[in-house]
Amino acid sequence: MFYKDLQISPELQRAIAQMGFVEMTEVQYKAIPLMMAGKDVTAKAPTGTGKTCAFGVPLLERINKERKAVQAVVLAPTRELAQQIAEQLRQLAQFMPQVTVACLYGGAPIHRQAERLKKGCQIVVATPGRLLDHLKHKNLDVSQVVTVVLDEADEMLGMGFYKDVRHLIDLMKNRKNLCMFSATISREVMDIGWLYQRDAEEISVQPIQQSRPKIKQYTLQTTARNKLADVAQIILSGDFKCVMVFCNTKFTTGVLANQLARLHFQVDCLHGDLSQGDRNQIMKRLRQGEIRVLVATDIAARGIDVDDVDAVINYDVPTSNEHYTHRIGRTGRAGREGVSYLLYTSEETRRVEELLRLTRSEAIPVTWDESHTQLMEQKKEQKDKFQVRSYF
Repeated sequence: MFYKDLQISPELQRAIAQMGFVEMTEVQYKAIPLMMAGKDVTAKAPTGTGKTCAFGVPLLERINKERKAVQAVVLAPTRELAQQIAEQLRQLAQFMPQVTVACLYGGAPIHRQAERLKKGCQIVVATPGRLLDHLKHKNLDVSQVVTVVLDEADEMLGMGFYKDVRHLIDLMKNRKNLCMFSATISREVMDIGWLYQRDAEEISVQPIQQSRPKIKQYTLQTTARNKLADVAQIILSGDFKCVMVFCNTKFTTGVLANQLARLHFQVDCLHGDLSQGDRNQIMKRLRQGEIRVLVATDIAARGIDVDDVDAVINYDVPTSNEHYTHRIGRTGRAGREGVSYLLYTSEETRRVEELLRLTRSEAIPVTWDESHTQLMEQKKEQKDKFQVRSYF
C-alpha cells in the first residue's frame, strides 16, 4: 500500500512525500487505518519497522489544529527515543504551522520545558518520570488528552515504569484511545491492555527470516578530522563497486561528495532539494555503474530500487533508529550479502550503544591494522588506541 492512497490531509501528504516515504511498511498499513478510526491498538512489531509513522500519521490527522490544548501523549522509555519520536512528528507536521510538539525528558532544565508548555501544544512526547514531574508542578493540563501511545511498551514497563505509566493513564480521565507498540508482548504489556484497552485490535508483524537481508554490520570509532579518510579507505580496502554513504544534512552531503570527487572517486549526491528529473538522472547513472559512490540524506534511504549496493557507510550517526534500519537495508538485497559501517566519535558512544540495542543489531567493532589499510576486529584492550591515516 502507498501513502498517496491514504485519505489524509494535503499537508500531511506533502510532508510524507518530502520525507521520502512512498510505500507503507506492514505495521503502518495495518495500524494507521485502525488508529484513524479511533480504535485501541496493540501492535507487536520489530524495532525499525516504521512504528513512529504508524502512530504519528493518525495522531496528526486527528488533532484539532484550532485548539492549543494537549490532545495526545506519547510515552517513551528513554530520552533518546523521546527526542527521536518528537523530531519525526515535527517533520510530519512541517506543513501544519498550527500544530506543535513538545518533548519532555529528564536531564534537561525543567523550567525551560515549563516555559515551552506555557506557549501551548497539541502533542506531548515524554518519558514517564519527567511527565509526572510536570504534572506535579501543574505545568500542563492533560484533561483534554484523547489518545495515549506507549512506544517500546515492553521495555518501558519492564524498566520499573509500570506504576508510573498506570498513574499517568489514570490522570488522563477523558482518554478515548490507548495504543501500544512493542517488540514483544510481555506480561506487563498484557496487564496494561486488560486494564485500560477496550476491544483492542491486535497487530503482529513477524520478521520473515527468508527475506531478511544478510548484512554484516561494523562500527568504527573515529574523529571528525579523520572521517573522510575513513570513508575513502573503507571503499578502497573493500574494493566495492557500489557504495551508499549516508549523512544527516544536505550540507554535509554536498561537502562530502565534493571531497570524495577531489580524491578521484566517481561520486554524486542525492538530497531533498533536487528536482525529480535530477534524481532520476542520478539513479540512472548509479544503475549503469557510472557512479561508484552515492552520498545521500535519509530521503534516499526509502524508495530506491537498486539491488547491487555492496556496502552502506553511515558517515553520520542517524538521528532515528528507523533511519539506521532503512539505511543499511539498501544493501544485502535480492539474496545478496551486504556490509555496513557505522562511523562515530567518542562523544557519540552512548548514542550508538542505544541505537544498536533498540534496533537489536549485532555490530562488530573494528579498527585499522598497523598499515592503516585493512580493518580488523577490535580487541578490547586496543579500544580507543588506534589512529586512522589521513590523506592531508
